[in-house]
Amino acid sequence: MRALLSRAHPVIFSAWTLCAAFFAYFCMYGFRKPFAVGTFDGELWGVDLKILLIVGQMLGYCLSKFIGIKVVSELPGARRGLAIAALIGTAQLALVVFAVVPEGLKPAAMFLNGMPLGMIWGLVFGFLEGRKVSDFLGAGLCASFIVASGFVKTVGKWLLDGGVPEVWMPAASGAIFLLPMALFTWMLAQVPPPSADDEAARTKRAPMDGPARRAFVARYAGGIVAVVAAYIVLTAYRDFRDNFAREIWDAVGYSEKPEIMTTSELPIAFASLVAIALIVAVKKNRLAVLAVHGLMVAGALLVLATTWLYTEGHLGPAPWMISVGLGLYLAYVPFNCVLFDRLVAAGGSVATAGFMIYVADAFGYLGSVGLLLYKNFGEPDLSWLDFFINFSWVMGIACAVGFGASALYFFRATR
Repeated sequence: MRALLSRAHPVIFSAWTLCAAFFAYFCMYGFRKPFAVGTFDGELWGVDLKILLIVGQMLGYCLSKFIGIKVVSELPGARRGLAIAALIGTAQLALVVFAVVPEGLKPAAMFLNGMPLGMIWGLVFGFLEGRKVSDFLGAGLCASFIVASGFVKTVGKWLLDGGVPEVWMPAASGAIFLLPMALFTWMLAQVPPPSADDEAARTKRAPMDGPARRAFVARYAGGIVAVVAAYIVLTAYRDFRDNFAREIWDAVGYSEKPEIMTTSELPIAFASLVAIALIVAVKKNRLAVLAVHGLMVAGALLVLATTWLYTEGHLGPAPWMISVGLGLYLAYVPFNCVLFDRLVAAGGSVATAGFMIYVADAFGYLGSVGLLLYKNFGEPDLSWLDFFINFSWVMGIACAVGFGASALYFFRATR
């Protein structure tokens, strides 16, 4: 199959690769996010149990990102498919453990669930980067996590409504996605490496050892600090909205409509896909880096504008939630596909975009953990909705400033 794909028409190749990547990562969410729809009432060690479960999974996911800085950047392409299969199997086993262990050990089980899942994105994106159509493929891949998060939580709610015990719901959800995950992982493994034409357009991609990673960071240190600092705030915002979507939607009057968690994300995914895919039209990589930054700044400003309209009573709750979701993902999605892919190409480095994606993600998820702990101990009496509104202001301002600074830096550094 790999030989056939290497000779296939570009449209057929793109369709196969996009389908495999989109649905492989979509299915991964079936092992990660369904538990978030559970209420998990009660406290453990004086902390809200659900917060502890989210923090446990997030710490595992965060540690996985730090490990992935080395593993994802060094792993040969031929081993990616097997690595994905092994990591997914481990995550599902951890969900079974979560169901049977005592309550005091459940956060540890979620830690074990998050640990393997944090490397899936880099392994999947490794099949897409360094190609003339990487922007388009990456945009499609990013659309998967926008839609998947709401969909798998809806599946989890259906299982709960169908009588599945809350502690078994995450494992039951994962079981539903096991066979589809295996199929789409096999499809990914058939994707051939970038062609000579791809390398001419986007530079050669190769595993990065320690010295190569340090040299890349040293070359772009100023811009990396600015963009990663903003991304820490952005990731914390995105994860808060994602993990407490049920609580926020309930607060604005949609407690009886769990499907809103899926349907509200569809226009966000479509608009984000179109916006990122338009970057394909920018042929010069240096200009593309600037265009991507412009898109991210626009996303941050959209969150600020629509939050002001909502708080002033000029925008309803559903349009506001969709609007801030769109602004969030216009800023967030480029980190996971086009930003670093185009930066590597603009600088002419023999490197992998996956390396910088994992540097940003590793510190980003540390920010998510910090935000949850602050909410629990610093603002315990503030409602989920009010906290989300307040943090929308912080995120919008911090990201607009940070992305603006990194845009100026990288535009000069890639001259």
